[in-house]
Amino acid sequence: MIYLHKIVKFFYSVAATFFLLSTPYQPSEAQGLDHETLPTVSALAAHFKKPPPFYGPTVTWGWEGRMDTTVINRDLDTLRSLGFRMVTIEGGHMEKPYLSPGYFKLIRYAVQGAKKRHMQVWIIDEGKYPSGFAGGSFSKKRPDLRMQALVVDGKFSLAAGQTIDRKVSPTTLSAVACNADTSILLPVRDGRFQWTAPGGKGNWQLRLAGHAFRTSPTRSSNNPTGAKDQTNSLCDYLNPKATEQFIRFTHEEYKKYIGDAFGKTVLGFRSDEPAYSYTPWTPEMLQVFKEQKGYDIRPYLASFFISHPTEKQKLARADYWEVFSDLFRDHFFKVISDWCVKNHLEYEDHLDHDGPEDGATMLALGRSGGDYFRDMRYLQIPGIDVIWHQLWPGVANNFPKLASSAAHLFGRPQVFSESFAAFRPPPGIPQVKWVLNEQLVRGINLFEIMFYAASSGSRRGPHGFMASDSFPGVMRATGRKAYVLANGRPAASIGVYFPSASLWLKDTTANTATWRIARQLLEEQRDFDFVDYQSLASVMRLKNGCFINLSGQHYRTIILPPVKIIPKIILDRLKAFSAEGGKVIFMGRLPTYTRGKTFLGRRPLGRPSWAVRDTNDTLTAGLLKDLPAPDVRFDRACPSIKYLHRHLKDGEVYFFFNESGRSQTRTAALTGKGPAQVWRAADGTIALATGTFTAKGFVKIPLKLAPHETRIIVLGDLLKTGQKKVPLLKPKGG
Repeated sequence: MIYLHKIVKFFYSVAATFFLLSTPYQPSEAQGLDHETLPTVSALAAHFKKPPPFYGPTVTWGWEGRMDTTVINRDLDTLRSLGFRMVTIEGGHMEKPYLSPGYFKLIRYAVQGAKKRHMQVWIIDEGKYPSGFAGGSFSKKRPDLRMQALVVDGKFSLAAGQTIDRKVSPTTLSAVACNADTSILLPVRDGRFQWTAPGGKGNWQLRLAGHAFRTSPTRSSNNPTGAKDQTNSLCDYLNPKATEQFIRFTHEEYKKYIGDAFGKTVLGFRSDEPAYSYTPWTPEMLQVFKEQKGYDIRPYLASFFISHPTEKQKLARADYWEVFSDLFRDHFFKVISDWCVKNHLEYEDHLDHDGPEDGATMLALGRSGGDYFRDMRYLQIPGIDVIWHQLWPGVANNFPKLASSAAHLFGRPQVFSESFAAFRPPPGIPQVKWVLNEQLVRGINLFEIMFYAASSGSRRGPHGFMASDSFPGVMRATGRKAYVLANGRPAASIGVYFPSASLWLKDTTANTATWRIARQLLEEQRDFDFVDYQSLASVMRLKNGCFINLSGQHYRTIILPPVKIIPKIILDRLKAFSAEGGKVIFMGRLPTYTRGKTFLGRRPLGRPSWAVRDTNDTLTAGLLKDLPAPDVRFDRACPSIKYLHRHLKDGEVYFFFNESGRSQTRTAALTGKGPAQVWRAADGTIALATGTFTAKGFVKIPLKLAPHETRIIVLGDLLKTGQKKVPLLKPKGG
């Protein structure tokens, strides 16, 4: 049997020596290639024409209407003919309700049908989205474990000198009074609120804050109206008991019916957009906050709901969001991930608001999900969402780097994208290829193509771009590209600090500068990963002037965008990194403050003399010279060609994509040695590259790319003594 998690086992054999944020878990035994993630060129070539199905793409198979064995067989045959060897089942509006015994019997039949067709299965862990309401089971059966929120408990207006004295709800926690230029935190004691507005300062606005059961909207297959509303409450993501109950309602029921297929035909579960539409709350929040931060957050809570909080109130809110982020990571994502690992499965997910990179969207990501990288910490397959025109020919955003960076940091070979559900106008095949290649070159290598509605509904058979005669070939080619780019070790040696905390402080300057730096690096063919607080603080080890992540990847330079506050633990790690020979670059303004365990306890920061300081927050020619030597050099600048580089055991993989609508011709000098080959994703063949020149440490190769064309170039000896011959074809053109 071939096991996917031999790949992850390899990473964890390395990671076992590293200091992790918490006790590392043992990876699952889901299906995969029977070799290390760092294969030889020959081993990679042996599977190139026909990669194992788990490299995808997969398709969202929406179960709608009258699902029965006839429909299931018809759909599986159709999906296989479309080039899919993997399906992702989403329970929808069916005659047999989601999570009913009849539903699970059909799931078992579908899994058996997939096995007969040599296909594999993913399962979305919710009947629609976002994940965590178990088809309405929390509202009906466990209302005590429903999602909770910090909310405005009361609003009052007072004139100068006026007094308010009233009983308040037992759930009321905090109060704040504001006028045009002042905000005052007010105590709430023993269920009573009493305050007299100061004289001579105009009218005052009061806000009382408390906690209540309040859910983000859900779209449930068990909601007869079909609306996205609050009928079916999400669980309390921050309470591990609620997450465990979610697993009992869902995952454990699947296990009863198809547990024997776990890690074989069934690869894992996918969550979808778990998020908060309100300020998060859980019954243990005050206690946990006090344990982590050392002070009582209660007096500050009402200030979260005013338009002009003081600087101190903003800092307390950032402390709150950090505690929320840790709880979300540990009590929702990690609990599900641990269950999946224990049951030989993978766990993949993406968050709400994870792209594009404009200020409003990124602030929404921080508000609803906390810290993207903490949320992804324990997932086997981190992900993003590209279901509308975040990416489109001419619209090149770099937010897919969030997911690929998380995968690289935490030693995950695969990176997931949910793509195409709500594109308006709908894409044709050229746009589909562009959007997929745009993600591939930024590190995404597992695609869920949306959406195939079961043929039991009013729509039967493939629609839109899936109906094109060329679509199956596109899927096969995408699978080959994904296979190549999920193997090997990431090669980027530049880390860009991602300013999650700045989002909590509503600092859009840091966000804007971060994405501008990202864009400029890629346009200069300087690949990078985002690195986060937890990775710099504890996940990555420091050796010989390099930060080494759980993929074994080495970062030699860390770039910091203009953030206001930097944690002392990060500053100390960066100083040690610099002392060993690593390079630290502060771009734009220097951080004004450093902090310990609390934002509220910030301290002034002096100038870090051990780092490079550039007052620009854009890349200059001088700053480019401070970066590590590039692994790709063009004879002339070409911002529209993006690339991805991965190390093999005895070679190098380079993937190029011409984003532009114009042909591009360049001579590329690629770091590496050995014969250069062109691996053709369209048909799975391999050809010797022509016109190459080999020198010490690099290979020069002509690179001619038509509009929107990709190219896979592999450096290294294809044949090794005693290995089965992999034939090389005569080259055909560029």
